[in-house]
Amino acid sequence: MATREATWAYRDDHDEFARTFYRRFGDGVVSSVGVGTYLGDPTDERDASYRDAIVTALESGVNVVDTAINYRHQRSERVVGEAVADADVDREAVAVATKGGFVPFDGDHPDDPGAFVRSEYVDTGLVDRDDLVAGQHCIAPAFVDDQFDRSLDNLGLDTVDLYYVHNPETQLQSKSRDAVYDQLEGTFERLEERAAAGDLRYYGVATWEAFRVPADHDSYLSLPEVVERARTAASAVGNTATHLRAIQLPFNVAMADAFTVAAHDGAEGPQSALWFAHEAGLDVFTSASIMQGQLAAEIPDEVAARLSGETSAQRAINFARSAPGVTCSLVGTGSVEHARENVDAGRYEPLGADAFDAVFQ
Repeated sequence: MATREATWAYRDDHDEFARTFYRRFGDGVVSSVGVGTYLGDPTDERDASYRDAIVTALESGVNVVDTAINYRHQRSERVVGEAVADADVDREAVAVATKGGFVPFDGDHPDDPGAFVRSEYVDTGLVDRDDLVAGQHCIAPAFVDDQFDRSLDNLGLDTVDLYYVHNPETQLQSKSRDAVYDQLEGTFERLEERAAAGDLRYYGVATWEAFRVPADHDSYLSLPEVVERARTAASAVGNTATHLRAIQLPFNVAMADAFTVAAHDGAEGPQSALWFAHEAGLDVFTSASIMQGQLAAEIPDEVAARLSGETSAQRAINFARSAPGVTCSLVGTGSVEHARENVDAGRYEPLGADAFDAVFQ
């Protein structure tokens, strides 16, 4: 598990970055650029490329690695575990995050995905048919608990620093919002128990649409309600404070809804997801920070002119990590070359608050 002492020592060993590159996370610090592991074919060749890229990033100043059990059919988690073990870095200096919610395949794509899900999860009782949405998604407490254990095995770790309930808005395809909130609360209780047992440091919610769309959108979930459910869950298991610590959502030059859409009720009226999270004490980890590579080719000239960086990818990363309340911007890092480019983004200053606001004027 990442510790205060080890993460601050890691920061001191990598003092060549621009201001605010390292940011507070709990009582420690993490880099404001993180490694993402979503994209890529489920092949041995891609595994090797990911492993080398992650080791390069960890040894160069980036100490956040994000994955999920379903990414590349569990291969990404396994590679992350190998890289954390192989890198010349203290495990306690690295924040490892993963997710559960999508039913994962194992190693490759089965010829009959439906039959795989039935035989491995439904027929074994790990998933109730009523909890399975779109044939691939479940956030029931027992299922997430099982997935958490599998993630620990895949990663080869005793603890996870941050565990997300993955895209809970998927459940809205067949359930009411109240039913989804109820299931989240039950799953939060299980995660609070794992935190109390020492298996888990913090948990969160990773979304694609839920927190950045208007309140009348079919995929909307209320951040205030999610926070309240986490508080109730913590109280139910006897924890004095909730271990809900973070949210993850897309944010980039082309997808700025988390900053511009005021859909969450704050003390003084509706707030954007970023502002509500900031005032609620939640860390924000941005996904799609370079829009799955699209912004590596080009970003709008009027925005690029305000940003520092040698490449479009670096300028896009620096836009994402300039947003208020953002702790870390995650970037897909499938090669050593990309790892070095992404790390080097942190050598440039991010936008200040006034300069960031000016982008939207």
